[in-house]
Amino acid sequence: MSKLTDVPKRILIGRALRSDRLGETLLPKRIALPVFASDPLSSVAYAPGEVLLVLSIAGVSAYHFSPWIAVAVVVLMFTVVASYRQNVHAYPSGGGDYEVANTNLGPKSGLTVASALLVDYVLTVAVSISSGIENLGSAIPFVIENKVLCAIGVIVLLTLMNLRGVRESGALFAIPTYVFVVGVFAMIAWGAFRGLVLGDTMKAPTADFHIEAEQQGLAGFALVFLLLRAFSSGCAALTGVEAISNGVPAFRKPKSKNAGTTLAMMGLLAVTMFCGIIGLAMASNVRMAEHPATDLLENGVAVGADYVQNPVISQVAEAVFGDGSFMFVVLAAATALVLFLAANTAYNGFPLLGSILAQDRYLPRQLHTRGDRLAFSNGIVLLAGAAGLLVWFYGADSTRLIQLYIVGVFVSFTLSQTGMVRHWNRHLATERDQAARRRMYRSRAINTFGAFFTGLVLIVVLVTKFTHGAWVALLGMVIFYAIMSAIRKHYDRVAEEIAAPEGPSDDVVRPSRVHSVVLISKIHRPTLRALAYAKLMRSHTLEALSVNVDPAETKALREEWERRGIDVPLKVLDSPYREITRPVIEYVKNLRKESPRDAVSVIIPEYVVGHWYEQLLHNQSALRLKGRLLFTPGVMVTSVPYQLESSEVAKRRARKQQEWNAPGAVRRGPAEERPKEPTTPKG
Repeated sequence: MSKLTDVPKRILIGRALRSDRLGETLLPKRIALPVFASDPLSSVAYAPGEVLLVLSIAGVSAYHFSPWIAVAVVVLMFTVVASYRQNVHAYPSGGGDYEVANTNLGPKSGLTVASALLVDYVLTVAVSISSGIENLGSAIPFVIENKVLCAIGVIVLLTLMNLRGVRESGALFAIPTYVFVVGVFAMIAWGAFRGLVLGDTMKAPTADFHIEAEQQGLAGFALVFLLLRAFSSGCAALTGVEAISNGVPAFRKPKSKNAGTTLAMMGLLAVTMFCGIIGLAMASNVRMAEHPATDLLENGVAVGADYVQNPVISQVAEAVFGDGSFMFVVLAAATALVLFLAANTAYNGFPLLGSILAQDRYLPRQLHTRGDRLAFSNGIVLLAGAAGLLVWFYGADSTRLIQLYIVGVFVSFTLSQTGMVRHWNRHLATERDQAARRRMYRSRAINTFGAFFTGLVLIVVLVTKFTHGAWVALLGMVIFYAIMSAIRKHYDRVAEEIAAPEGPSDDVVRPSRVHSVVLISKIHRPTLRALAYAKLMRSHTLEALSVNVDPAETKALREEWERRGIDVPLKVLDSPYREITRPVIEYVKNLRKESPRDAVSVIIPEYVVGHWYEQLLHNQSALRLKGRLLFTPGVMVTSVPYQLESSEVAKRRARKQQEWNAPGAVRRGPAEERPKEPTTPKG
């Protein structure tokens, strides 16, 4: 690509990096935390609200269950974090859940995990950006009026940032993520101080509202089902935890230790923020409803369709800091921004997993290679395209999208932890060192509990969310599984077919003869060059081949052929239906039938033009012929190019652009290397 056409690409993603600079793109823990943990950290912006929304079905009286649901989510979070710390030490190559399941449970389990993770990563981008757009839209009407367009615009922006490289995108995302974390902790600390020390009464803007319960007096199985549904909604706080185990190769050395430390930091921060927001929501009497227009009552009257229900974190911040205060504005802005950046977890996890799957021949091999900035560019673009389609199809509606969420992640959690149990069992069978065995027993116990707990949660999620949209996520997993299985079968079939045999075969036996055929339409310079090249090949048989489409032109061709005395036999094929491709293909196939051990070399003269629109005017018959001849065994196709004047002009223009340097691109050499001024000898 010339420098002129390369300029837009360089402006968007930066200059290309050498492969030996890969180490410079590795992340320290302070950058890896916002890069890989922005999803679970930002989920505290909507996970507490999801719990209260479900509980509101039974009215305000059900809110007193929310602390117990928070405790269950905390236990689950610590279990998953402890389990994944075993993963990053045992499998530091970046395969994460896929590698664990594939190695210990078999390829089918590995592919199931991979399908679940790919679906979850796509949904992470769609849900996070749609939620961020809705938060931003409450302040800027234009955004909510054009939320699909704005959401896709944010996806494009995030894609460009990630194409610039993981280190640069991490540095860009670190500041808002840390501002969000510090803001939430400041809110929790100041709220606790006001409530416990100063004894202030904090009231959320919805504190005086009444909730019209959709289901009165729930008890028994119905209440248990409601609590389980609320718990499954709160489990949205765990999405993205697995991204660190999939991104271990992006950490600086020691990779496993740094990844494990980052995982623990992420879990501690997420749990503290989640519990703090739930506690402050209870203290400030936040009211939420699944259908606020009809179920929220103010002074006994429904608030109506014009009412905008703000997220729990926004209501708590208003109660703690005061509406319009500096900290309230800062936290609101950081919350909206970090929801956009939460998608970055998927932008780092999806391409890495895609690269590993491509290496294992489950995805196209193009996903395995790094781009100009040493990021897996093809995987980034594929993720952006899939998320963009999902956002467009669901109208960037986070309420609809979030119902598809967390199914895939708990499938991968469960199979991964089950695989780790099998991993420790295998190593315990051969390990004799008692200290090492004690460590393995402890790790196996952690992973066993993790597998049991996450499996239980998976059942709860499937039962409570299936009819609300979880079936779409399962369908996506099945589609991914089928596509990847088909790709693997194709690659395996091709590898088996092209494998070099150990003994003699037809591929290494020289053809008995080579029959060369030069395709011509009329006598001109490209034809003469192709004939000269064909003579150089020293074929056993050489002939020129033309197709009779216009009898007058064919007659003129024969006459000129004889007049010039060209010493190559000219064969003309009749074509009563004015076709060119089919008569040539049939003739070549007949040659192969008559002499199966002969090779047929078809030589096609082609024009080389300098403009793309000129290509549309030339070589169309040649392209069709080459496309058909590729499917004919024993036939070799050779193009003999003839450069037209426009191609020479294009070549000179490209050379001139390569020699051009932008102002300031070439620096002067050191002073001592410059030629000195000649001095005049003193008289």
